[in-house]
Amino acid sequence: MSNERTIGDTIERSLEQLQARVDPRVFDQAVELVQLVSQLYGSGLARIMKLAEQHAPDLVGLIVADDLLASLLVANGLHPDNLIVRIERALEGVRPFLAGHGGDVELLDIDERLGAVHLRLLGSCDGCPSSAVTLRTTVERAIVEAAPEIVIIDVEEPTQPDVVTPISLTSKPILAFDPASGCGAALASDVSVS
Repeated sequence: MSNERTIGDTIERSLEQLQARVDPRVFDQAVELVQLVSQLYGSGLARIMKLAEQHAPDLVGLIVADDLLASLLVANGLHPDNLIVRIERALEGVRPFLAGHGGDVELLDIDERLGAVHLRLLGSCDGCPSSAVTLRTTVERAIVEAAPEIVIIDVEEPTQPDVVTPISLTSKPILAFDPASGCGAALASDVSVS
């Protein structure tokens, strides 16, 4: 999918450069042309999906499983799975990797209106300082690929348990009042107090 992502990035960059260089009316016309081409391809994709559903239902699963086609289906509002199912499937797909690093992920909330998802990372691998970053990046990438309409990914990272500093208990020295200094002074075991 990296080649398709590169193409998308190139399109965005080209549009930004065009906007900076041309009359706003020309830019608006270029954007309208891109939108019309996208609508045409979206309509064609909708027909393909309808034909596949009617005449080759097994093909629908193969189309949905392909990363590029799935993202095109999402972009055109044609993906047969809703947002929640796609996110849960993406998280299930990364769980084996996370488990291999001593971690897991919990889906806390999805706000479709905002395009936001709230997650909690659980655990991380011991002795690997960048493990939380690795887990977070893996989860975020999986969600963006499965649900490109998600624009906010809020991840609660695992917190380290409170560090308990061990202390050793010893005998407390015996203190006696010293009238000369006006305070308590430790008594040595061989010194007698009169």
